[in-house]
Amino acid sequence: MERRSIVRRAVGAAIVLALSASCVLNSPPDAVALKTEAMPKVSVPDGWTAGKAATGPVAANWAASFNDAELVAAITEAIANNPDLASGAARVETAMAYARLAGAKLYPSVDLMGRAGGKLSGDNSGLQGALLSISWELDLWGRVRYGRAAATADAQSTEKDFVYARESIAAAVARNWFLATEAGLQADVARAAIQDSEALVQLAETRARVGVGNDEDVYVARATVGSYRDALRQLELAREQAVRALELLMGRYPSAAAMPAPRLPGQPADVPAGLPSELLERRPDVVAAERRVAAAFNRVGEAKAARLPTIALTSGVSAISSSLFLLKDHDNPVWNFGANLLAPIYKGGALKTQVEIRTAEQKQAVAAYASIGLRAFGEVENALASENAAREREQILNGALADQQRAYDVVQNQFRVGSTDLRFVTQRRLALNATQSSLVRVQAEQRVQRVNLYLALGGSYTVPPTPPSDTQKK
Repeated sequence: MERRSIVRRAVGAAIVLALSASCVLNSPPDAVALKTEAMPKVSVPDGWTAGKAATGPVAANWAASFNDAELVAAITEAIANNPDLASGAARVETAMAYARLAGAKLYPSVDLMGRAGGKLSGDNSGLQGALLSISWELDLWGRVRYGRAAATADAQSTEKDFVYARESIAAAVARNWFLATEAGLQADVARAAIQDSEALVQLAETRARVGVGNDEDVYVARATVGSYRDALRQLELAREQAVRALELLMGRYPSAAAMPAPRLPGQPADVPAGLPSELLERRPDVVAAERRVAAAFNRVGEAKAARLPTIALTSGVSAISSSLFLLKDHDNPVWNFGANLLAPIYKGGALKTQVEIRTAEQKQAVAAYASIGLRAFGEVENALASENAAREREQILNGALADQQRAYDVVQNQFRVGSTDLRFVTQRRLALNATQSSLVRVQAEQRVQRVNLYLALGGSYTVPPTPPSDTQKK
């Protein structure tokens, strides 16, 4: 009993000594220090410069702002079934497990070995008994803790990358939804042009029959119909491809069977864009890059600590007997306590080189953070500028469309009474068609750029709650 008490006191004293001697880990640079180091020449303005944006924090659940239940359902289906997101979720689980594994060495390792059998068992020694051993590496210099901190930062980075991937999938669904709708509207414009052009063919044939026209007008009118039909087929193919891309995002077979809305949803009001200074701490991919810097910083500390001695405490208790011969010591169980010291003396420069490698990796992570941060600022400014330009173009095109329609009506009437040539009618129809097509494109572009803005700002999409089933209601 006294021997056990001595062992316990020795272990307790060693633990207290280890805890008091353990070094305190250096902390990675915070967001302000990292921005200063990574982007020393970047002066962040007080507000966005490319266009007006509503004040206030960035709102969550941006898809709901379009007031399109079918769009929300498509995004929800994609988030639930997209295989890339499923793979990303598995990567997050793996990274979290690695983080737990990296910290396992902070705790004692306990092993149990047993042996039993008769005279002819094993190596015929007749030995029987059990051995319980305990070993614990004293993390005096923080090597294990640095490793755990690096793995934890890696896991956090992977998690934020997954969040950004999820938001990117939601944005891709919305963009393809709008593009498919736009292609359908463009096809409607082409069909209207075909209908008008076919009416012109009939009119040209009538004029040629009564002698006030000629065959050239007929051929020109027919060729124009053929050109519009070709354009229509291209637009139908574009819509099919957009729908197939949408179905792939949703985890469906790309059969082009999905039915996006036949009309574009209303454009939401100006989005609250927050402050530029908040973007780096809000946007998931930027936060992921910051966490990678933290991981690289901790790996430098881990590599430096690996150059210092390693001390491990060992303890155990064993009870052994033999059926063939008498053991010299009959006291059972037998307790033991000790310590191991492993100091690297010469490794051919490997440990120093490892520190240099980790330091270079940290520099790379800082540069990557700067690249992602600058790209984030650029994407917000570009989305704001593009949406504002599209909104102004829509106003311009609405006025131009009204004038093109009046000009087309006038030239049609002139052709009917024989005061103008069919070529002028065709030119006016082409101009009208081009303006209508541009207007549809600009209207879709506004919505696409709004989605890009939400994604660039780090806005989130919230999966709507599942409605209770009839069984749950009861």
